[in-house]
Amino acid sequence: MSNNIKDTTNNSGDNLAHNEDMEEVLGNVLNTDDSRHGNDPLSEGNDEEVAKIQAELDEVKDKHLRLIAEFDNFRRRSAKERIEMTQLAGKEIVQSLLVVLDDMGRAEKQIEKATDVAAMKEGVSLVFNKLRTVLQNKGLKAMEAVNEEFNADLHEAITEIPAPSPKMKGKVIDMVEPGYYLNDKLIRHAKVVVGN
Repeated sequence: MSNNIKDTTNNSGDNLAHNEDMEEVLGNVLNTDDSRHGNDPLSEGNDEEVAKIQAELDEVKDKHLRLIAEFDNFRRRSAKERIEMTQLAGKEIVQSLLVVLDDMGRAEKQIEKATDVAAMKEGVSLVFNKLRTVLQNKGLKAMEAVNEEFNADLHEAITEIPAPSPKMKGKVIDMVEPGYYLNDKLIRHAKVVVGN
């Protein structure tokens, strides 16, 4: 074990000496201090070249600053538009539901005075159908779940009951609360009773 330590120490010492030698050689070859050899670029009258390089540098800096400013403006504008879009996202739907709300208000007034139950049922049914039509036109679609195979991605099992037949095992027996899609994207899981 002590031999291994000596070998490692010797290798480290050799590597260190070798690295120092390489640094010295590289320092001589890549000597960046040109003034030692009389090669000072400023003393040779290269003021025009320095001015040209400085002008290019200033131009690049200006372009860079303008680009940063444009990106910052874009970011602020996008954030503002996103906030406005979020605030007004439901505006169109709410406006289309106002008609149904008006009908419901009229129906409520009629229910207070009505004595004919059949007429009340018909009025409520008309309002409900109008609401359903408006929502369907906006992309809302009810999920069909009864007699379908239980799918945890679409359904939320409330309870399990004994299946009325062997083929109903693992299938939805009843739907407590319907699930909905909005433009073919699931927005609410159906709450269901599953056959066991």
